[in-house]
Amino acid sequence: MSAICFFGGRFNDHCLLQDRGSDCTERGPAVFQNDVKRTLYMLITKDKTFYRTMVALAIPMVLQNLITYSVGLADNIMIGALGDSAVSGVYMAGQIQTVLQVLSGGIEGAILLLSSQYWGKKDRESICRIVSVGIWCSAIIGIVFSSVSVFFPHEVLSVFTNEVSVIESGMEYLSAICYSYVFFCVTQALIASMRSVEAAGIGLFVSFCSLCIDVLLNYILIFGKFGFPAMGIKGAAIATLAARICETVIIFIYVRCVDRKLQFRLKMLFKIDTVFLHDFFRYGLPIIAGQLVWGANLAGSSVIVGHFYGESVITAVSLSGTVNNLMYVCMNGLSGAVGIIIGKTVGTGELSRIREYSRTVQIIFIILGLLTSLLFAVICSPFIGLYAITAEAAEFSRQFIHVLCFTCVGTCYECGCLFGLVKSGGDVSFVFINDLIFVFLVVLPSAFISASFGLAPWIVFLCLKSDQILKCIVAFFKIRKYNWMKNLTRES
Repeated sequence: MSAICFFGGRFNDHCLLQDRGSDCTERGPAVFQNDVKRTLYMLITKDKTFYRTMVALAIPMVLQNLITYSVGLADNIMIGALGDSAVSGVYMAGQIQTVLQVLSGGIEGAILLLSSQYWGKKDRESICRIVSVGIWCSAIIGIVFSSVSVFFPHEVLSVFTNEVSVIESGMEYLSAICYSYVFFCVTQALIASMRSVEAAGIGLFVSFCSLCIDVLLNYILIFGKFGFPAMGIKGAAIATLAARICETVIIFIYVRCVDRKLQFRLKMLFKIDTVFLHDFFRYGLPIIAGQLVWGANLAGSSVIVGHFYGESVITAVSLSGTVNNLMYVCMNGLSGAVGIIIGKTVGTGELSRIREYSRTVQIIFIILGLLTSLLFAVICSPFIGLYAITAEAAEFSRQFIHVLCFTCVGTCYECGCLFGLVKSGGDVSFVFINDLIFVFLVVLPSAFISASFGLAPWIVFLCLKSDQILKCIVAFFKIRKYNWMKNLTRES
């Protein structure tokens, strides 16, 4: 069976090798090689606009995600000089931010899904009404998380770990970082709004400014430079809070004074359309629910690691998680760019073109997965060397990163297929149900059982990442059906 049949089951009329029906070895290697080249050539879309748009969107989105990731990395590296307890404490406190990001990502996903399809129809009015609903939802989530973290910090951190030193360090970090949650949520909603109308550059600029502010203030406040007292962990939290506030100010100025595509105005926040409110929750709730499931997966993983293992393993999970996030933010940015293209194409009604795009996307993300695996193998030891941690923690970190070298290929493929194609194409419920099954029936139970039997930490870590490989099978067969292309827009 040819490669085209492999990547797209409905394209049998193009299966060159299969149609000829002869044994490839009998026809000679040169003829076979030419057939393979012709088959591979037909797998890739010839639409140059697809590649130009994907690159134009992906570069700023990937760079923005990398810079946002670098803010956390800067905190980790600088705090790493304070020892294992500090790293573990910040990691556990950071799980609250991680869950918040997951929920905020659900709101962003709902905005992007609906707005990108309306952008295909050039219906700005409908997009603005969707954005208004999204901003309000994001603000409410941020307020709830800030309030819980202010009034119940010890109780929240106790959910993740029972290590007293880790909880104390985490509470110190949480005491300041909790006030940044509202600013973060509103900023991300506005950036998603700009992305949906193909204005991805502002997100990159906002994140770059945030990185510069965070790194500078980290250096000053953690170590006590330029006459400031050395505040350690709390200094890192204050630096991140200041960076988040600046992010919000910059994006508001851009939306109000610079943007000419969406033309959103603050007064629109007070004009909530019940029709679009219904659509937002109808199509957005499966995305938000899927993000909740993923948040439960991250939180459950932290609980298992925090309660069954000590500081060395927690520190190693933190370090390997930093490496894993490096890959994820890149794939998330690239799949987001693909998603905008798919959503816009669905909005214009050109469903046949999406079939070409889907084959190209699968090949691109498989190649990226293989390259990422090689990168992880190369940077493993140098990256661990950046941290002042114990030899035991360093060895666990090395084992976990080696596991990631295996699972990252699956992560890349399923990210491009399930998020870039299926969810952005309009079939949001499928992705939610798929995540629900894998998280609660495969990932968390297998990890819990492995940890309960005292198996090696790397085996537990592999169980926590097992869905990244298994989802590839589901994604492959789902793409072949092409029943995920759904136009969700209304007529104006």
